[in-house]
Amino acid sequence: MFIIVGYVIIIGCVVGGFALSGGHLGVLWQPIELLVIGGASAGAFVVGTPKKHLGATFKAVPAAFKGVALSKEHYMNLLALLYDILGKVRKEGLMSIESDIENPDASPMFQKYPEALADHHLIEFICDYLRLMVSGNLNPMEIENLMDNEIETHHHEALVPSHAITKVSDGLPAMGIVAAVLGVVHTMGLVGQPPAVLGHAIGAALVGTFMGILMSYGFVGPVATLMEAYVDEEGKQYQCVKVTLLASLNGYAPQIAVEFGRKVLYSTERPTFAELEGHVKKK
Repeated sequence: MFIIVGYVIIIGCVVGGFALSGGHLGVLWQPIELLVIGGASAGAFVVGTPKKHLGATFKAVPAAFKGVALSKEHYMNLLALLYDILGKVRKEGLMSIESDIENPDASPMFQKYPEALADHHLIEFICDYLRLMVSGNLNPMEIENLMDNEIETHHHEALVPSHAITKVSDGLPAMGIVAAVLGVVHTMGLVGQPPAVLGHAIGAALVGTFMGILMSYGFVGPVATLMEAYVDEEGKQYQCVKVTLLASLNGYAPQIAVEFGRKVLYSTERPTFAELEGHVKKK
């Protein structure tokens, strides 16, 4: 919704300012220029993006428009899930969760948190490290290093779509110049025509440069920035899981371990101690 509002503001201010200055709006409508800029940019995107990243980019762009920022409720449910798991481990031992982590979709404990269960990567991350905890007496420092490496890899992979869109944004002004040059070439073929005809042709050519810059900095670039921000927010839940599990490995009780996880959250989504405690008890 905010993306659409922003686009409306951009179009309103740019086009409105042009109209208020006495410009004729019809001059800005140059579909051939848009075809050149959009088509060349799309082609460059396909050429410069590996095949395995194309699908991820096509999925990430609509997700940015929908808005995938994680809420306080999501983090409270995640911490409540970790509390349930660690509480069961503390009461019944590590082997008691073996069936839960081998098939989380069928686990009553995981089924209490459908939002978390729907995130395949998050559940896989949790279960993999719980499985390591069950399988042997591992050094917490080694587990922490392994977690950091996996989180870094996941973060790098998740940033690929935003980097691809950023490159498209960076190339749009150049594609606008290409369209403008083609317009100038066309204008040179009109030498001998009346000044009004030449002026219209030159104005149409310059629209290419205008459209390339506007599309880059007003439309495509901000979406790439938003996608990157969402990736950073999504990565925070992995940090939360990491800190909570490491606290448990170091011998802290479940209620203290989830407090470690709560502390790493951003202030805008971080529940208070009382909110988290009440939520965990309710669950």
